[in-house]
Amino acid sequence: MQSKVLVSWILRISLAFAFVFPPINAIFDPDSWIGYFPSFLNGYVDPTLMLHGFGVLEIVLALWVLSGWKIQIPAAVMSLMLLAIVMFNLAQFQVLFRDLSIMGMSLALMFMQTARRPRKGIPINLDA
Repeated sequence: MQSKVLVSWILRISLAFAFVFPPINAIFDPDSWIGYFPSFLNGYVDPTLMLHGFGVLEIVLALWVLSGWKIQIPAAVMSLMLLAIVMFNLAQFQVLFRDLSIMGMSLALMFMQTARRPRKGIPINLDA
């Protein structure tokens, strides 16, 4: 049991780091990050505002994952965000392939936490 708690913390801290670093780095080097937004968003929102707004979302998700409260929700959102980043930037796959590994961490955390919840109701044994 203790190893599952340790694994959960390792996944949560690693995932939080992957979502906290980009917004912090974007403060100092926004040009390195703005290019990852899909081109169809150009002209609707100021790119810097969009970048820092997305950064706030990333930090909120990272803190949520660290809190451990209903962790399936932020882990699922993180997975979808990472998948979208990769899919909208396939030309950058040589750099973004790591995002799929991070997505795997968030999915593992999501399913690991989901498996812990006790099921309600009467179990049905179809073998009887």
